[in-house]
Amino acid sequence: MKFEDIEIEEVDFEAMLEESFKKSESKSDLVEGTIVKIDEKDNLAVVDIGGGRDANLNLDEIKDEEGNNLYNVGDTIKVVNQGRGRVSYKAAKAREALNEFIEEYDEEQEYIIEGVVTKKNKGGYVVEVDGLEFFMPRTLSYLSSKIDPIGKKIKAVIVKVDKDKGSVVVSRKELIERDKAKTDEIVGKLLEEKEPVVGTIKKITSYGMFVDVGGIDGLVHYSQISHKGPVNPSKYFEEGDEVNVVALDYDKKKRHLSLSIKDANPDPWEDIDAIIGVGDTVTATVSNIEPYGVFVDLGEDLEAFLHVSEISWDKNVKHPKDYLTNGEEINVEVIEIDKEGRRLRVSLKNLLPKPMDAFTAEHRVGDVVTGTVTSITDFGAFVKVGAVEGLLHNQEVSWDKSKNAKSELNVGDEVEVKIIKIDKDAGKISLSKKALEDSPVKAFAQNHKNGSIVTGTVKDKKDFGVFIQLEDNVDALIRTEDLHPLKFDEIEKGQEIKGVISFIDPNSDRIRVSVKRLERQEEREAMEQLNLDQDDSMTLGDAFGDILKK
Repeated sequence: MKFEDIEIEEVDFEAMLEESFKKSESKSDLVEGTIVKIDEKDNLAVVDIGGGRDANLNLDEIKDEEGNNLYNVGDTIKVVNQGRGRVSYKAAKAREALNEFIEEYDEEQEYIIEGVVTKKNKGGYVVEVDGLEFFMPRTLSYLSSKIDPIGKKIKAVIVKVDKDKGSVVVSRKELIERDKAKTDEIVGKLLEEKEPVVGTIKKITSYGMFVDVGGIDGLVHYSQISHKGPVNPSKYFEEGDEVNVVALDYDKKKRHLSLSIKDANPDPWEDIDAIIGVGDTVTATVSNIEPYGVFVDLGEDLEAFLHVSEISWDKNVKHPKDYLTNGEEINVEVIEIDKEGRRLRVSLKNLLPKPMDAFTAEHRVGDVVTGTVTSITDFGAFVKVGAVEGLLHNQEVSWDKSKNAKSELNVGDEVEVKIIKIDKDAGKISLSKKALEDSPVKAFAQNHKNGSIVTGTVKDKKDFGVFIQLEDNVDALIRTEDLHPLKFDEIEKGQEIKGVISFIDPNSDRIRVSVKRLERQEEREAMEQLNLDQDDSMTLGDAFGDILKK
């Protein structure tokens, strides 16, 4: 019940109570009667209440739990005359119990009762407590007419007992105003002193905790629990725990007391430099695991974030839960302190041996190793060798340029590769599969050399030249400037072109051919042949001349 819903009426209390008593005397007399008839069919017992008057009693009132009648015709019982020819055995039992309570009532003692509102009348309400009926005037009820109070459980204090009239008056208002006065006193002191006090956790919810301080409950919102930021209270506390709290605010209208645990404890960020520094190694407890990283508790009411990329040197960490568990203690290195954002970042892998160091200690460029394909991309495949990964680029998969990682490999395949480059600083390793095979150019070079005349078929045209295929599926490049006297625009795929080898390198798998050089070479060879022929002719003439002279 909110205080704004309370209605206080100006009513003549004595007159109202007197009227209630009069009604009780006229309609609720306690009398002795004799059962003169039992009618099972109509479920009635007829009772002679004296003065030649008979009244009906509901037979259920004098039956036990098994349905057997407790009284028979001729038995004398006490009943309450309810008027209109009806009497009640249960009401008589309640009246006797009330009279007994009134007789034993001690005026020096305070009685606080807890009962249920069962009836409503003009003057107030009837509150039943263990079969006893007490009267609660409307002005002492603090119950709103907007809400039906029948069936409502209430607490009240006995304020008046009239032994002569057999009536007990209770007040809910008295207890509420006492509670309000007590609350105002406690809250006023808490807000004025602003000092930490010890409270007991009564209830934990998803949005915070209710804490009892001096007999009243206040809410510690989940954002007011820790300097780390909003936290789930159930992960840190249990009902019944004692905590230090400070009062923040009190809403008198709603009677809401706001408390804070974090304000009752020192803020570690005010002196963070003295507590921790970048590069420090600290022991932390895993408090929360998410797919993107792990939150760890550093103590001192500090929390840090361990990103998934800082958990292991393995770049294929799928989920942090595969490496860590909640509650586990780990050593981490502080890598970032953001004072303005009140954020800490830590690394676990920085304290672990670097796989690249171990790899370079055991392997060199030129070594042949076996690895497992972990992933395949458009530019190649990553192969895991031991604890590190190397890149097998498409151009290192095969000497056949039509083949690549996607066409030749699958994730999980074991492959034998050669280490062709190690960049320790960058943590990169380059691998080659084709380096373990003989180059087609190497075989070609055994039978050809610079100056050899060859014929090839045009495979492709680029701005810088034409690629032709020679024998044994070996490709060669004719640069644009080496095409003369052929015209670049007139060359078509599939066309045969004759030229001379101008460059051949088996190690790099490269061959260049020149048409222009072929023309010069053929001219030179023709001239050499002509000179040779001329030399032979002059020698014969000279010989004949010598003979003639002789």
